[in-house]
Amino acid sequence: MPFPREQLESACGEKLCKSETIKLRNKHIGQACQLFYRSDPLKIVRGQGQYMFDEQGSCYLDCINNVAHVGHCHPKVVRAGCLQMATISTNNRFLHDELVQCAKTLTSKMPGQLSVCFFVNSGSEANDLALRLTRNYTKRQDIITLDHAYHGHLTSVMEISPYKFNQPGGDPKPDYVHVAPCPDVYGGKYKDKDYPNADMAEIYTKPIRDICEQLKAQGKGVAGFIAESLQSCGGQIIPPEGYFKAAYDIVREAGGVCIADEVQVGFGRVGSHYWAFETQGVIPDIVCVAKPMGNGHPVGAVVTTPEIAEAFYNTGVAYFNTYGGNPVSCAIANAVMRVIEEEGLQENARIVGDYLLQQCRELKYEFEIIGDVRGVGLFVGVELVKDRDTREPDTKAAHWIVNRMKQVHQILVSSDGPNDNVIKLKPPMCFSQKNADEFLLAFRESLSFLEKQRNGDQLPASNAVNSNSNTANAESMASKTQIFERQERLIKSV
Repeated sequence: MPFPREQLESACGEKLCKSETIKLRNKHIGQACQLFYRSDPLKIVRGQGQYMFDEQGSCYLDCINNVAHVGHCHPKVVRAGCLQMATISTNNRFLHDELVQCAKTLTSKMPGQLSVCFFVNSGSEANDLALRLTRNYTKRQDIITLDHAYHGHLTSVMEISPYKFNQPGGDPKPDYVHVAPCPDVYGGKYKDKDYPNADMAEIYTKPIRDICEQLKAQGKGVAGFIAESLQSCGGQIIPPEGYFKAAYDIVREAGGVCIADEVQVGFGRVGSHYWAFETQGVIPDIVCVAKPMGNGHPVGAVVTTPEIAEAFYNTGVAYFNTYGGNPVSCAIANAVMRVIEEEGLQENARIVGDYLLQQCRELKYEFEIIGDVRGVGLFVGVELVKDRDTREPDTKAAHWIVNRMKQVHQILVSSDGPNDNVIKLKPPMCFSQKNADEFLLAFRESLSFLEKQRNGDQLPASNAVNSNSNTANAESMASKTQIFERQERLIKSV
């Protein structure tokens, strides 16, 4: 279903000036809904591939959006959604091929007995339903979660998200939620430098064992253990080898269920595997997926075993979700999974991700501020520190880098982690080696300028001019223009 060029230009054209958009947002949108770059927010009117465009036509390389998994506005995904929307969109109480085909494809990617799907609209809904399945199956209430975890915005999942409830003003943690340390061997509770040659997986899973034993002594028992396969909000955390195998064994021995939250990192992002939990050689009892599944469209799913699904059915309470599994959402999810296969995006994540990690690690030899580089596939974190020996976080520098990358280089990155000092990269999966080089060029310039101009904790203006970087910036923008010209042709096929 092609769109006339005039319609596309009208859709992405500016309807309000930026100042009026800000004024209306401040008046009508809750202040708790925060913006990126709050001092100078971006007004994004169009996206294509790994690029986003503001109201003035400026092009930004997107290193933030793991939601636009196969690229912003991918023609095949857009076409699938439009065709299905123009045909029928109803609920899953009616038979429809897109629903069953989506379930068949999704479960074919899962190992073991993970073969039954429940469709939802978001990661929050998926994790909420996973808790219901877990508590119903075990007839227990208590959940083990990890420090700095984020599992969504519903009340039930906010309760298991220290990333939220530990903030000032957050609701107190319920007694039935138990927090184990995040397996961050660089900056976490147990640092590898303090435990040379030790089994860090064993050290980080001991608190999980302790919680299970305490619950048993209280006559309660654990219902389940939920963890992001790779923590994103926690600072791009890569658990030590063997961590999840040990954790799952402990929880299952205690009669609990193991939940893998793949909302941020699923669908091939890690490169070596389709699901991030597979990098640890484990099979969860429940898997939650969402964000990348719809490439920006709200769709998610919970995948579990027939045994857990049957126990849920035996309650006699039907599960119905008005929009979960609707034909439009499933058509879009089917298109996303086809594009991942057809365009080899999982392999691209592996190749480009390996290159990006290698190059970022080489930057450690140039810049003392880089304390750690970690990641897998197109999931990369660069932790900035004031001192490599003490590993003291450099939060101000991370914020400065994020702003300079946007203001000077038109590259969008973000910072996160408990100290907000980890530069995060989780770009669309079409991110290329040329894009990686463009990021590296800008990142090196930003680090170099910061190193030369900072005076202790006093940082230069993030948009200050670096006379030595003009040529490099020109070359970078020329490369970006060439890449965009190729991407621009795609819009004609939509």
